[in-house]
Amino acid sequence: MRFGLHVPQLGALAEPRVIVDLARRAEAAGWDGYFVWDHIMHRGDPPACDPWVALGAIAVSTERLLLGPMITPLPRRRPWRVARETTTLDRLSDGRTVLGVGIGTDAYREFGAFAEPAVDDRTRAAMLDEALEVLAALWRGERTSHTGRYYRVDAVVQTPTPVQQPRIPIWCAAVWPNRAPLRRAARWDGVVPVGSLSPAEAGQLLAEVMRHRQARTPFDFVLPSSAGTRGSIAEYADAGVTWWLHSIAPSDDLATTRALVDAGPPNG
Repeated sequence: MRFGLHVPQLGALAEPRVIVDLARRAEAAGWDGYFVWDHIMHRGDPPACDPWVALGAIAVSTERLLLGPMITPLPRRRPWRVARETTTLDRLSDGRTVLGVGIGTDAYREFGAFAEPAVDDRTRAAMLDEALEVLAALWRGERTSHTGRYYRVDAVVQTPTPVQQPRIPIWCAAVWPNRAPLRRAARWDGVVPVGSLSPAEAGQLLAEVMRHRQARTPFDFVLPSSAGTRGSIAEYADAGVTWWLHSIAPSDDLATTRALVDAGPPNG
């Protein structure tokens, strides 16, 4: 099992130099990954910084950490912009980027406050699936055309391509026991459950993903501690979890957060 940090770009960590410094400390302490939230609004209107600019700074300030957004809501993004951003991040980091994706929510008015269509979950799921296909095509660096229900691309070439080939790994958010997000995750490279999950349920979730998975490439099962874990790390490892993410909350005290990060991962 590998150990990472699930870091809000909000509250005390809204100051860019602070969130970048925390990443340096995480690498020095032996953490394996550093994954930044992607929110433009949140409960209580806390201060926030842009996750993508912060990730670029983190990429050039570290050498070993796996990094990326966790989770970026593709239905409120433009997939061609995300293709450029992730490729740039992958090149800055020398191939250490992972893209975490989900359907997003309007719980904090991240759609509605800006007159973006706050469509239903089913529609956002369809937008996510189509956006992922566009994204993967653009990453190949070939001339791409796409005409779908939600997106259109007209003979576009985006170069350079990511360092990682055939593409940047994609980890998909899922809520157990919903099956559709697990089928999506099976088509890509990892699953990130949202919500409480026992070790037994973790095993059932992974079995459901693998029932649909056809690729033989590596697959990650990523468990944030904010999911409401109900067992020991060893029990989740036995269930097939490959990444344990310690979740930091926007309200967490900065001194306490630094001390936790400096102490290193649970197996450190």
